[in-house]
Amino acid sequence: MTGEGGGMAHFVFDVHPPFRLDLTIWALRRRPHNSVDAWDGTTYTRTLLAGRRTLLVAVRQEPGRKAGREQLGVEVRWRGEAPSEAATAEVRHTLERMLGLGADLTGFYELAAADGRIAGLVRRFLGVRPPRFASIFEALVNAVACQQLSLTVGIHLLNRLAARYGPQVPFRGAPPGFPTPERLAAADPSDLRRIGFSMAKARTLTEASGRAAAGVLDLEGLEQAGDEQAAATLVGLPGIGRWSAEYVLLRGLGRTGILPGDDVGARNNLRRRFQLSASAGYDEVMALAKDWWPYGGLVYFHLLLGALADAGYLEAAAPEPRRRSSRRPPRRTSVPDSLPADRRTRRTREAGALDGG
Repeated sequence: MTGEGGGMAHFVFDVHPPFRLDLTIWALRRRPHNSVDAWDGTTYTRTLLAGRRTLLVAVRQEPGRKAGREQLGVEVRWRGEAPSEAATAEVRHTLERMLGLGADLTGFYELAAADGRIAGLVRRFLGVRPPRFASIFEALVNAVACQQLSLTVGIHLLNRLAARYGPQVPFRGAPPGFPTPERLAAADPSDLRRIGFSMAKARTLTEASGRAAAGVLDLEGLEQAGDEQAAATLVGLPGIGRWSAEYVLLRGLGRTGILPGDDVGARNNLRRRFQLSASAGYDEVMALAKDWWPYGGLVYFHLLLGALADAGYLEAAAPEPRRRSSRRPPRRTSVPDSLPADRRTRRTREAGALDGG
C-alpha cells in the first residue's frame, strides 16, 4: 500500500515452534532503556537500512498457531517511493537473522533435558531463539561500548550514539537506526568523547569504522570464516581483545558454540549456579562450557534471561523449576579449546560488560 507521502507493506513469517518473540527480543535488547531495539510488550520496532532506504519495521507474534506454526506479522513503513523488492527481501533476511528464525534447537533441548544443572533454566525460557545484531558491524560497536562498563551504562552510550549518528525515519516515536560505518568513520573522536565514550574507545570506533567503510575490513565476509580465523581478524583491530571477539562471534556471527568466558556478568552467574570458586576465571568457564558444546552460547542467553527475570524486566517468565540433579552429563568429544592458543594466552585489560549480556 503506497500513497503520495509513503506507504506500508505486510508479510508473515511461519516459525517452527517453540518460539517466543518476547524472550528473543529481551535477549537482543538486554535492558529496558535500549532505544534502538524498541519493545512495548507486544511489538518489536526497529529502524533498518535496506537498499539505501530507511524503513520502520514492526514485528508482532500472532496469537495461536496456524498449521502447527507460530506466526510473526511484520509491518514495513516508509516515506516517499516504495522500496524495491530487493530492499524488502533484505529486510526479511535481516529479521530472520536477528530473531534466529532458522535456528534448530532440537539438539540443545535434548542436551539440556539430560543435564539437571540447566534443564529447569531452559524449560523456563522455552522458545527463546539465539538473537543476532542486525550487522556484524553493529555487534562490534556494541562490544566496544560495553567493554569494562556495566551493561546499563553501555546501553546508554549506544543510545546516544544512535541518536546522534543513526538514520532517522519521520514517524512519531520511531526509534533511531544504528549508525553506519560511513557515518561513524566521519565522526570526530572528540565528539564521541563528549557523549561519554573514552578517547581510547572513540579512536577504536572511528578506526574500525573507517576500515569497514573503505572495504579494507570486510566484517560481513567473516560469515564464511571459521571461528579461529574470524577471531584472529577481530583481535587484529586496535582495542579489540578476546571478550570483544567472542562477543562478536556469538552476537554478530551467530556462533552459538561460543560462550564469552571473559564476560564478568556471565561468569558471576555461572559461579552462583554451578558452584565455581570465587577465583574461577576464563579457563574454568571454558572447562564448564565444554559440557555444553556446541551450545555454550545458548546457555549464555538463558543465563542472561534468568538475570533479566530476576531483575523484574520480563513480562511473563515462570519461576525456574527445582533442579533435578547437579550431576554432569558425559563430556562430549571433539570440543575445540575455544579461542586459538595465542589468544588464550594473550594478556589484555579488556573485560566484558560487568553485569553480563
